[in-house]
Formats: sequence, C-alpha cells, structure tokens
Amino acid sequence: MAVMEITGVAEQDSDLRRSAFKPNSPACKAVIEQLLQIIEKANSILLLPCVRAIGNLARTFRATESRMIQPLVQLLDGEREAEISKEATVALSKFACPENYLRIDHSKAIISAGGAKHLIQLVYFGEQMVQTPALILLCYIALHVADSEDLAQAEVLTFLEWASKQSHLISNEKVYTLIHESKSRLELYQSRGSRGFH
Repeated sequence: MAVMEITGVAEQDSDLRRSAFKPNSPACKAVIEQLLQIIEKANSILLLPCVRAIGNLARTFRATESRMIQPLVQLLDGEREAEISKEATVALSKFACPENYLRIDHSKAIISAGGAKHLIQLVYFGEQMVQTPALILLCYIALHVADSEDLAQAEVLTFLEWASKQSHLISNEKVYTLIHESKSRLELYQSRGSRGFH
C-alpha cells in the first residue's frame, strides 16, 4: 500500500519519478519484481495496489521493458472481478495514453499480448464500471497503431462504429471525441487495400 502511494506521488512529480524509480537501480528493480510477481499470481489481496503501482510507474519503463504488459493484459480476461479488470485497464491506459512518450511501443505490446480482443469483450459484456475505461484504452491503441493488422482482424473499426452509437458509452465528450478520432485513423489505414486490410 505504501509503494502504491509513493508511486502515485511519483506519477505526478517527474523529479521524484526520475530519482526514486531509476530503471537500472537495484532497489527499483527489486520493487518492480515484487509487484510483477503478485500481478502474475493474481490471487493476492495486494493485487489491486500492485496493479495501480505499475500503472503509476508507466512512464518510467523503457520501450524494451514490456514484460509488465502481458500480466496486466491477462487481468482483462472476462472471468475476473470487474474491479480487477477495471484497474488493469486503467494501468494499461497509462502505458498507451498520449502523454506517454513510448505509447506506440506499449500499444504494440498490448496488441501482441492479445489485448484488443479482451477489450472488445469487456466493452460488450463487462460491467458498466469497466466498459468506458476499456473503450478509452482501445481508442488509444487504435490511434497509435492504426496500421496494425491485428486490429483489422479483430474488427476494431466495426466495433468502434457500434460503440459510437451507444448513448451510455458516448455521454462523456472526451470518449465521444476519442472514438471519432480513432475511427478516422483506422479508416485511413484500413481503406488502403494494398496493405491487405479489408
């Protein structure tokens, strides 16, 4: 819980983030290892604080450090409690958001881990608390990696068409704008038949 609080402050304070969470420092590596072990086992009462802490540190990881993406994507599985899926979605959004310098690399890692299909399932069938965060994350990924064949095969564009007509999903203006921006980006890339998209 203390680590979650410290990382929460570090997320807002770039000086603290750079000094306390240097990726090569042994202490930071040890903390990250512990957080990841708990997330991978996914059966501890500390799971939610650990997911939040990894999300808070999203901007400290290098592009090559994508090993924390896979365990977070596994928590998007529809069999999980809604609160766990929601926290995993929020944490992954911090990796893929426009403010993260490595958003493209992280978005590709989320796609490679099978994230797109899980996110679509969460928006279609998940509880209301998970639907909007899952939709926002899917839009971020579509914006940053619109030329992904995996997104084309997962029919993300068709899904976003559907989502843009759901009043409960587009009541938030930020979400409405995000859906339309990602749809436009996907249409641009997927309309190029030479790339093999349909």
